[in-house]
Amino acid sequence: MFTTFLSKLRSELMNKQRMTWRPQYRSSKFRHVFGKAATKENCYDGVPITLSVHDNLLCSVNPRFIAVITECAGGGAFLVLSINHTGKVDPHHPKVSGHRGNVLDIKWNPFNDFCIASCSEDATVKVWDIPQHGVMKNITVPWKELQGHSRRVGLIEWHPTASNVLFSTGYDYQVMVWNLNCPEPVVKNPVRTISVHSDVVLSMSFNMDGSRLATSCKDKKIRIIDPRTGTLLRETNCKTHKASKVLFLGNLKMLLSTGTSRWNHRQIALWDQEDLSEPSFQEDLDGSSGVLFPFYDPDTHMLYIAGKGDGNIRYYEISSEKPYVHFLTEYRSILPQKGMGVMPKRGLDVCSCEVFRFYRLVTIKSLIEPLSMIVPRRSESYQEDIYPMTAGKEPAMTAEEWLSGMDKGPVLMSLKPGSKLESYADLGSVKAPIVSVDGQRSVSRPGPLPFSLIQQQQQQEERERRETSTNAPPHDSNTITNGQTDFTHCSPPKTENELRQMFYKQQDEIRKLRELLNQRDVRIKQLELEIKNVKNVQSLR
Repeated sequence: MFTTFLSKLRSELMNKQRMTWRPQYRSSKFRHVFGKAATKENCYDGVPITLSVHDNLLCSVNPRFIAVITECAGGGAFLVLSINHTGKVDPHHPKVSGHRGNVLDIKWNPFNDFCIASCSEDATVKVWDIPQHGVMKNITVPWKELQGHSRRVGLIEWHPTASNVLFSTGYDYQVMVWNLNCPEPVVKNPVRTISVHSDVVLSMSFNMDGSRLATSCKDKKIRIIDPRTGTLLRETNCKTHKASKVLFLGNLKMLLSTGTSRWNHRQIALWDQEDLSEPSFQEDLDGSSGVLFPFYDPDTHMLYIAGKGDGNIRYYEISSEKPYVHFLTEYRSILPQKGMGVMPKRGLDVCSCEVFRFYRLVTIKSLIEPLSMIVPRRSESYQEDIYPMTAGKEPAMTAEEWLSGMDKGPVLMSLKPGSKLESYADLGSVKAPIVSVDGQRSVSRPGPLPFSLIQQQQQQEERERRETSTNAPPHDSNTITNGQTDFTHCSPPKTENELRQMFYKQQDEIRKLRELLNQRDVRIKQLELEIKNVKNVQSLR
């Protein structure tokens, strides 16, 4: 009798579970991100893209200019175009042509939109000063020339938080550290030479504060190095993954590498930063032969994988818990890309919910095609939940401070149009993106701000605005904010009524944040109840 009762109870619970069961999907605001290619009139047509087979991006972008390595006879050159100079490009457009050999890599200075570095087969690295109105005539004299490598230089990288610190590596297997804060136009002695590689370095990547440098080498090994001392900290010895490109994944304490498997399938692998003995995650993608270029957005935790010679770009979302990598979708095109440039976050169009922008080099059409990754939203207003504070264009420290042993995270800025808020990044722990309500604090459960604090903030902003307007150079008078030129400055409120209006607007933002938190609390309770029900069913079995 009792056994029959238990069997009936069990069957009723099972039926109830079948009726109330719902498929479990991983919640993500970036699930429906899609790629939107620019129209023909918004592309750069007629660009003589280089025919070099060197596995670099061949293109570099900032909010003012786009630079691309071009094909030319006699020496090496690259083209610098205004970001708004779309359409047909003049075949006789002036170039930056001071190298005696083919240019292999170019990179814009992250803290100066008018400074670009290039490296070449002539074994030199040159740093160029670009005029504020663009290149009107051929530029042949660099601002700095760095001579130290004995063979051709294939790769350069700027330090992410210290100003005027440049890294270069070449076919002499050396990584050299340069301090550009010196009066000499020709620098022959680097401040540090790192000699831990046995073959050509294929890629370099810094962590968020620039205290660690990861490299991939032609010997298929990944190494983590202290860039200040040149000490080798860790290296891989994995036989199942041959790495070609490596990338630090923001502050997640993980590395991502692209390469090939034992059977020559293109593959991505995820590594624990503290343990490189075995990858935490591996996935074969396809059997093509082109190099895979990885790009990571630490603000959205999205990873983009673009293949050389492919027309598609895969994108994923990265989490700090297993299974770590979550495939979202794939952008497909019939036009293959030879290289790519990436716009910094401060140059994106936030009004159209653009979270990433590529510049695809399509060699077969001599075309540079902008490709925007967009989060579909109905509202046309600024979406704070997909635009957390991001790295700005101000350096966190000088080259001398970094060389003396100091480490700092990037100086953060808000992408909200007209915003001037900046703060230092907190790299102590891995945190989800936090919406910043004001420049003084980032709050999870905000409360009302006192009237006096708002007044103090406005007075401080007015002082900063006056200092900026008096100290700014002439070419920075029209600042660029999120892909748009801002010619006007909003004057701070001068009356108590205006301050109160600002206070009420901030209260409205706080109310919206509280509603979001309440929704999350309800969802957490629902999940706890579902877990409890599943445990009860399992215990009855």
